[in-house]
Amino acid sequence: MKKLFALALVGLFACGTALAADKTASDSKNSQQEKMKACNEQAGDKKGDERKAFMKTCLSAKPAPEKSKSKMAMCNEKTKGMSKADADKTRSECMKAS
Repeated sequence: MKKLFALALVGLFACGTALAADKTASDSKNSQQEKMKACNEQAGDKKGDERKAFMKTCLSAKPAPEKSKSKMAMCNEKTKGMSKADADKTRSECMKAS
């Protein structure tokens, strides 16, 4: 019985790992497809060598960095070390501010 349980557990682990790897591969493929689609739209009516050069530059470009921190994260940093009541009040005011 213990062997059967161990075998079932190993099987579940193997399936979970395979699904996670497949999801990662499909996510990267979709992001590359999205990048290709966006570059094609930007290329517009360019032809020949001009288009090749543009596509090479566009596809090799790194994505723009996202905001360094969300508004909530910045407000939470301001409230570190405060009592709960003071932190709640400060966080509320911070989130309302633009």
